[in-house]
Amino acid sequence: MSAATDYDPYDFANRRHIGPSPKEIEEMLAAVGPSSLDALIDETVPAGIRQAAPLDWGPALSEQGVLHRIRQTAMKNKVLTSLIGQGYYGTVTPPAIQRNILENPAWYTAYTPYQPEISQGRLEALLNYQTMVCDLTGLDVANASLLDEATAAAEAMALCQRATKSKATAFFVDHHCHPQTIELIRTRAEPLGWDVIVGDPFADLDPARLFGALFQYPGTYGHIHDFTGPIASLHETGAFACVAADPLALTLLTPPGEMGADIAIGSTQRFGVPLGFGGPHAAYMAVKDALKRVMPGRIVGVSVDARGGRAYRLSLQTREQHIRREKATSNVCTAQALLAVMASMYAVFHGPVGLKAIAERIHRKTARLAKGLETLGFKVEPAEFFDTISVEAGALQGVILKAAEARGVNLRKIGATRIGISLDERTRREHTEAVLGAFGGEPTDIEYETRLPTALIRTSEYLTHPIFHMNRAEAEMTRYMRRLADRDLALDRAMIPLGSCTMKLNATAEMMPLSWPEFADIHPLAPADQTAGYTELIADLSEKLCAITGYDAFSMQPNSGAQGEYAGLLTIRAYHASRGDDRRKVCLIPTSAHGTNPASAQMAGMKVVVVKAAANGDIDIDDFRAKAEANADTLAACMITYPSTHGVFEETVRTVCEITHEHGGQVYLDGANLNALVGLARPGEIGSDVSHLNLHKTFCIPHGGGGPGMGPIGVKAHLTPFLPGRPGGAGRVSAAEYGSPSILVISWAYCLMMGGAGLTQATKLAILSANYIASRLASAYPILYSRNGRVAHECIVDTRVLKDSAGVSVDDVAKRLIDCGFHAPTMSWPVAGTLMIEPTESEPKAELDRFINAMLAIADEAKAIEEGRADPENNPLKRSPHTVEDLVGEWDRPYSREQACYPPGAFRVDKYWSPVNRVDNVYGDRNLVCSCPPVESYVDAAE
Repeated sequence: MSAATDYDPYDFANRRHIGPSPKEIEEMLAAVGPSSLDALIDETVPAGIRQAAPLDWGPALSEQGVLHRIRQTAMKNKVLTSLIGQGYYGTVTPPAIQRNILENPAWYTAYTPYQPEISQGRLEALLNYQTMVCDLTGLDVANASLLDEATAAAEAMALCQRATKSKATAFFVDHHCHPQTIELIRTRAEPLGWDVIVGDPFADLDPARLFGALFQYPGTYGHIHDFTGPIASLHETGAFACVAADPLALTLLTPPGEMGADIAIGSTQRFGVPLGFGGPHAAYMAVKDALKRVMPGRIVGVSVDARGGRAYRLSLQTREQHIRREKATSNVCTAQALLAVMASMYAVFHGPVGLKAIAERIHRKTARLAKGLETLGFKVEPAEFFDTISVEAGALQGVILKAAEARGVNLRKIGATRIGISLDERTRREHTEAVLGAFGGEPTDIEYETRLPTALIRTSEYLTHPIFHMNRAEAEMTRYMRRLADRDLALDRAMIPLGSCTMKLNATAEMMPLSWPEFADIHPLAPADQTAGYTELIADLSEKLCAITGYDAFSMQPNSGAQGEYAGLLTIRAYHASRGDDRRKVCLIPTSAHGTNPASAQMAGMKVVVVKAAANGDIDIDDFRAKAEANADTLAACMITYPSTHGVFEETVRTVCEITHEHGGQVYLDGANLNALVGLARPGEIGSDVSHLNLHKTFCIPHGGGGPGMGPIGVKAHLTPFLPGRPGGAGRVSAAEYGSPSILVISWAYCLMMGGAGLTQATKLAILSANYIASRLASAYPILYSRNGRVAHECIVDTRVLKDSAGVSVDDVAKRLIDCGFHAPTMSWPVAGTLMIEPTESEPKAELDRFINAMLAIADEAKAIEEGRADPENNPLKRSPHTVEDLVGEWDRPYSREQACYPPGAFRVDKYWSPVNRVDNVYGDRNLVCSCPPVESYVDAAE
């Protein structure tokens, strides 16, 4: 064992997550200064917060050992055919999409497309998704996905309230909405003082009392109604109408936009996305044009690059919570990009004719089943339906449900006497015969009779764009997906050194179980005895997260980091309410906090009071104490990030917690930077009461090009009774009980594969890597914040010196890094004009050095401008990124092609070429186009 590292990686079964080799660790330590890795940690992490006992739950498992353990657990789940419905359906993921999207690191390891030049592939796929949603719903603008149908419904409610000019404070919800949607809407409305009225849209709707209403189409029990009348009555009073619509049903039924709806929401899960015990799935939202600037979530738009060519980008980013903070329209941060891409490819794969054929087959099977049940003497409702019926079973309900389960089919229990049945793409004759058998019938041929409402048969076209009519031979589909992937820069190509985003290795072995039927094909409402494997996985992962954090319990319900913030604050709110402390509504938040922090506090009904930062970037303790004292009677919570947003272990973190508790508040510690704490310090022992953990950061769930994510919350014992979904606690915050449970297997595998000692070593290496970069770059760029001359797991590099000396902006640096084959670090946050760099523990020294060389070369290019050796406007920095097209034809620039395209850091053979030149953001916002470009630009793709 090396004295310099205090660690022998070969004591563990593997070191796949640790990038630097033992020799490289020694070389990095030599550059940084300390004699050992532990010495560096002692210099960096305050002794007062270090945990006493090492993290240990037994030895790390090998890859084979982990897969065997997970296989044994998976086998405890029972995969039956679930015809439960309630917003979740069996679907067939085309193998080409499963292999080339879901299981392809080029897609699942990419980051959110904030750097558009290196995100053109996934941006096109998401634009296809938006076009698909607009066409199916009959509305003008769609976003690039939300978390799930229930949260999308809550977002729609909030949108209605923001947009209306009415002073009404009530929102109407169709009693035929899915139960989880109704429950979540109530959760979202209560802290904001909005009344939720659940009832019959045709009997109970009183538009004068409402700022909006939500209708389900088709309803949760199968009813299909024309909402044109209720929508018109809402509009007469200035209220808005939302429709939660099944996108597959919309291939046959009149779209919400044609009924006059202002907003449509729903889930695209049945477009090829596995059930996964409830998630992750991509929800959609589409709105009328007038609402596009207040719609939550990301919107992909069409712009131009420096050559005037078509380029995609995220449009209208000034709507986002990062910028608007407590005035944000939503705290939405994570989308479901990977799942939205899958759904869009499903639509491309099948086209409008194929989608309609799938819908028609499902309806035929449902109609035949309904007739068969009626022949047996059962009352079937409704008379007109798409894929869902309910059957009056009376006292036979329990017997029939058990008989169906014995035949391998799960049905839905409705009340005390009714049974719900929802058919889907995977339903075969053997399944309908099993259902008939459970009701006492025999297999028989039943003549088909359509049960769709004639007045609501769709007549308008959809998916007319040529991209949905391309040659769908697997060869062409595979090539299309490959072409899009090649336009992007993901972790399979290069390091993505984003501060606070922790773009680390997503090991292949951790990803493999996601496609196993035992995890992928489980309905979230399947009986408990069929989900024992999931129960075991979630319980063991929770236990390990408690050991890591020092908390006493976890809720896995939040399906994003922002949802975790929101859930944590709701838990605090419920705790105060239980003590009769309803007046506690003030939340102290530092100026450096992530934009979702104040947005989440506002959504939880809290008043944000901003706390100043000291000159060194720490929380200003005097200002914090003064504001805590001034609000002592109303202080609910404070929200802090640790290590700080500035990448430093603040000495005063315990003091902040003590002040908060002294004045009656609770401490919410943001888990975004937990990658600097695991195995070294426990948030629950530092003094915090609740944290969310970004499992899509520290615990290896991949970012997926902008989602999925998971943000479970851990709490101390006194908050445990108030977790989401518990009686008297915070209400439901996501549609499914465990958020997006299928991806929890990734984090569980990571913990098993690393063991406690391996996770601790990963944290130490993350800190070493950040300090190595800071040390190497300090000669060219100021490093803004440190403690004892050390940074935590990330560092802030000040590029403003280049702006002052050479007119080179942080944008120029980011785009030049693309020429070098890198995604830019986090730009201008938390300090404008800077780069926040987080290398993680996954990157080997060679990749760190390649990045360092690129950054040093950029500083040299700026120096050439400063000294007059380069034109201040026509230089590689200002004209980056360079494309292959720049090499074609006459070269009239005062620098060489070699310098333009092969700067230090760039690979000679495997160079990444940006598909577009610098994208014009202003043009894209002024000329907003959020669906696929005109037909003539896709002539080659047409049939």
